[in-house]
Amino acid sequence: MTARAERHDDELIARRRLTAGPDRVWAAFTSPASIAAFWGGSHATVPPGSVTVDPRPGGEFALDTRGPDGRTRRLRFVYVSLTPPHELVFDEPVTGLRTTVAIRPAGDGTDLTVHQRRLPLELRTDQAADGLASILDALAAHLRDDEPSRKGDDHVPAEPA
Repeated sequence: MTARAERHDDELIARRRLTAGPDRVWAAFTSPASIAAFWGGSHATVPPGSVTVDPRPGGEFALDTRGPDGRTRRLRFVYVSLTPPHELVFDEPVTGLRTTVAIRPAGDGTDLTVHQRRLPLELRTDQAADGLASILDALAAHLRDDEPSRKGDDHVPAEPA
């Protein structure tokens, strides 16, 4: 399954079913290493050292994206609200863009919806919709690659002394 993204005037909504549970999805959206692994989607990379996360209302979340042409752009967001592990809301102060990340249990996985409101004109494009969908697909791949073993506990206890 791949992500679907829809544009409606100044809104963009992307949805993706994930095999990981809500706690793992939440952790991916609040961990600098995970954000670096998926945030660029198929259109950019995120240098791991560029990601900072202060997950509290008023806290900042920032990262650099590096496009295929090598140009780097700094993105900065301010958390409005956090309801672990169900919802993150953050604003981009420069454009006024508001993003709501809704994480809902679905069977043994998660239904993820990313809803962006107050899109600036330059983001009201099919390219922006495809970019957001590719980020959610990269998140799904990251969660699969980072999945804990399903074979049981791989921990081998130490021999008694």
